[in-house]
Amino acid sequence: MLLVEIYWYSVCLNNSVNQNIMNKTVGIILVVLGIAMLIWGGFSYTKKEKVVDAGPIEISADRQHTVNWPPYIGGIVLVAGVVLIVTSKKR
Repeated sequence: MLLVEIYWYSVCLNNSVNQNIMNKTVGIILVVLGIAMLIWGGFSYTKKEKVVDAGPIEISADRQHTVNWPPYIGGIVLVAGVVLIVTSKKR
């Protein structure tokens, strides 16, 4: 699998048309991700954790964890995507 990825990457680097397409694709993904990061400032998920584990008796509780990121990170990702798209059109 790694050899296929290395070969694909080398083919893309050698062919400027494929490189432009790859840059545009990555740029679009970054723009969408940046917009999503600006709209949603984070997410939360629930994880089961063992509270008591005494022999055959197990007690678990659902704990909610939150992952937050600052809004400027979304802006940086958005700008990086726009830069990739703009630079790929100039070539």
